[in-house]
Amino acid sequence: MDNNSLIKRYCSRLVAIERKSVLTKECYRFEILKFLDYLEERNIEPANAGTTVLSEYLVYRKNTGGLDSRSTAKAISALRSFFNFAMDERLTDDNPAAVLESPKRRLTLPEVMDKKTVEALLETVKTDTPAGCRDRCLFELVYSSGIRISEVSGLNIKDIDLKSGIAKVRGKGGKERLALFGEEASLRLRQYLSEARPKLAGSVNKSEALFIGRNGNRLSRKGIWKNYAKYANLAGVSSRMHTLRHSFATSLLAGGADLRAVQELLGHADLSTTQIYTHIDAVSLKENHRRYLPRLERRNCESAQ
Repeated sequence: MDNNSLIKRYCSRLVAIERKSVLTKECYRFEILKFLDYLEERNIEPANAGTTVLSEYLVYRKNTGGLDSRSTAKAISALRSFFNFAMDERLTDDNPAAVLESPKRRLTLPEVMDKKTVEALLETVKTDTPAGCRDRCLFELVYSSGIRISEVSGLNIKDIDLKSGIAKVRGKGGKERLALFGEEASLRLRQYLSEARPKLAGSVNKSEALFIGRNGNRLSRKGIWKNYAKYANLAGVSSRMHTLRHSFATSLLAGGADLRAVQELLGHADLSTTQIYTHIDAVSLKENHRRYLPRLERRNCESAQ
């Protein structure tokens, strides 16, 4: 079986059997293509690629691609998945990636913006054009609901219930959940749907997508990232689009929201993923302690004298 056929069958398995998301499928596909090219350059058949070959490949990827611990873990996960597929196809007798140890991931706190910074960013989006009205609406919806960029890109008009402030989103692995959004996002959605979207769609467009571009087609994740980067640059903000989601979660927890409720709203499968936002709050507490406690100690010393 040639590499192209192998990749096609493998990707079909990822979607049909392993129920991986489109993003995960593409990530694994990219990694396995790299791996197969590596083997081909060295005249090694996949069936003959043992643990040593895989370890050498990961070193090669780290030296040539600058893989960090997170990317290395993803590469190992892709290799394990691929060799499980190879075993099912009877191309190999075992899974050499099964014994590879994923590097321990260093805890990195998500970048967040406070309310004033978010508002300043949103104010840079001028709504006097259809595209501007769309972008302001989209960013408000992400900040108000905490949904992912891929989820907002995949929204259809029928998924939005303006009366109840609920959006039906499809998350990772195709799982559906209900996301809530506030009054400001609802107002922006009404304005976008009644004024801006018809102009962007044109007279013949029949797309069901909620957010569309000038050609009337669904606005892609790449297009959303590009638009956000433009406004972030204007506002002097270095954050990425995903920071709006992080800011949403942090604001909820800071306001006293239950961790389980935040997990449900974010669509996290594991509570430990949501718990990282509690570390952000701890960082804030430490900063306040550092800033204000020395003053308190100074005042106590002065009163004692």
